[in-house]
Amino acid sequence: MTMLGWAQIAVFCACIIGITRPLGGYLTRLATGERLLLSPLIGPLERGIYRLAGIRITDEQGWVGYASAMLVFKTLGFLAAYAILRLQAGLPLNPMGQTALTPDLAYNTAISFLTNTNWQSYGGETTMSNTSQMVALTVQNFMSAAAGIAIAMAFVRGITRRSAATLGNFWVDLTRITLYALLPICVIFALVLVWQGVPQTLGAYIDLTTLEGAHQTLAIGPVASQEAIKMLGTNGGGFFNANSAHPFENPTALVDYLQMLSIFALGAALTNMFGRMVGNERQGWAIFAAMGLLFLAGVSVLYASEAQANPILTALGMDGSLGNMEGKEIRFGIVQSALFSAITTAASCGAVNSMLESFLPLGGLVPMVNIMLGEIIFGGVGSGLYGFLLFAIIAVFVAGLMVGRTPEYLGKKIEAREVKLTMLAILSLPLVMLGFTAIAVVLDAGTSALSASGPHGFSEALYAYVSAAGNNGSAFAGLSANTPFWNTTLGIGMMIGRFFVIIPALAIASAMAAKKTVPPSSGTFPTDGPMFVALVLGVILIVGGLTFFPALALGPIVEHFALAAGTLY
Repeated sequence: MTMLGWAQIAVFCACIIGITRPLGGYLTRLATGERLLLSPLIGPLERGIYRLAGIRITDEQGWVGYASAMLVFKTLGFLAAYAILRLQAGLPLNPMGQTALTPDLAYNTAISFLTNTNWQSYGGETTMSNTSQMVALTVQNFMSAAAGIAIAMAFVRGITRRSAATLGNFWVDLTRITLYALLPICVIFALVLVWQGVPQTLGAYIDLTTLEGAHQTLAIGPVASQEAIKMLGTNGGGFFNANSAHPFENPTALVDYLQMLSIFALGAALTNMFGRMVGNERQGWAIFAAMGLLFLAGVSVLYASEAQANPILTALGMDGSLGNMEGKEIRFGIVQSALFSAITTAASCGAVNSMLESFLPLGGLVPMVNIMLGEIIFGGVGSGLYGFLLFAIIAVFVAGLMVGRTPEYLGKKIEAREVKLTMLAILSLPLVMLGFTAIAVVLDAGTSALSASGPHGFSEALYAYVSAAGNNGSAFAGLSANTPFWNTTLGIGMMIGRFFVIIPALAIASAMAAKKTVPPSSGTFPTDGPMFVALVLGVILIVGGLTFFPALALGPIVEHFALAAGTLY
């Protein structure tokens, strides 16, 4: 570890803090339907979409209507993406003649991009045509991100409204988020990426002869446009198999830093939007502080772990002064690899600029724990906020038990129905993560895809289902997941991890919206200060520790001690 390394982490944190409030203010005006700077330019297009689709912006929906609209939209998106992937061979913009995807791989990929997971059981440049990359995948990158933000906005409306029966209009929220937030930022971001050397073309791959006289084919395509929303929308699915370790996706240190900032930008800004909408920005900063402390703890452990050399190599007399450079881009080194990995798993992004399979055991543990906590450390766009607020409800419920009062959050009483729905949402994730892992490590169909034995092989399987249910999409690279068993079970895990959280969250929002606000009293637990931050962090860590520690002990923890004793897997 070096002072320069810590300075890079500090600069990143300072940049995120700096953009949170202005971007949060913009999202607040977007959520409340106010006129925006881009309204004169985009307003006519927005109104045209409403007229064409028969949407009346004044018609709001209850939670059932909002959830139903979201599910219908997702179903249609799945069918469209699946059809494109299955018919890929006969569609235009296929200069390399890519064949159709198998049914199980097309199913897995369509579900993956639909749920904002972007798990990839395929190699992008060797599998997908330009039509598939743009129409099936990039479009879903926009739509899944917009849907996540829409759910967060609906959840916040539920908390702020009094004696209300509606949460907004899903179609209006989806349209406004896409037109006024995602598209403008991504257009600018894509142009910056092209300036820095990221390809953006519909041409065929380039055949060339190297200086050594060998033949090589360079894959190119509409990379920059997909890369922009991949990061901003915390999607993570790369154009290339090597993802953001590929020099065409991530050509310079500046691009690497901008990608990291874009992953956290909207998730951090949504905390400020929350504070503004509830009428107390301190509420938003309290959530930001809790998320930030979890992130700093994770990145510190990860950086400290990877800054150490592999003890096996050190025992053989090799120089370990550079730390564990296995699986890392020399262009980025230890600190930017550790920082990127902590960011991409704290948010539900899943993009990687180094291979997690090659991290030391404790270095691989941190990304896994980040996802296990529920992707609430800034999290995916939207999902991080409403996921964190579910833990906040549990925290105030615990606080109410300790003082013998009916728990309240922002003036709304938390009753049995909200607590039951919250636990349903929170417990659905470990059920999928641990349940499917248990099945995979005892069946030949599961173990045959693992590249390692012992605790490292267990970590490969565990990480895959943690990543799927957590809608992250990153992976331990040693897992060969493109089989019917893995494609099917991972697809099921992605759906449960997405919709079994969203639907209870909307039901909770509806219950909160119907309540009247209770004036604060001397016994009201403050939720905008250090005590609340400490309590909610304690709840998150206790729930996560009790749930996942046994599984972690079988994987990265025991592997850490085995490595120290000289045993490899």
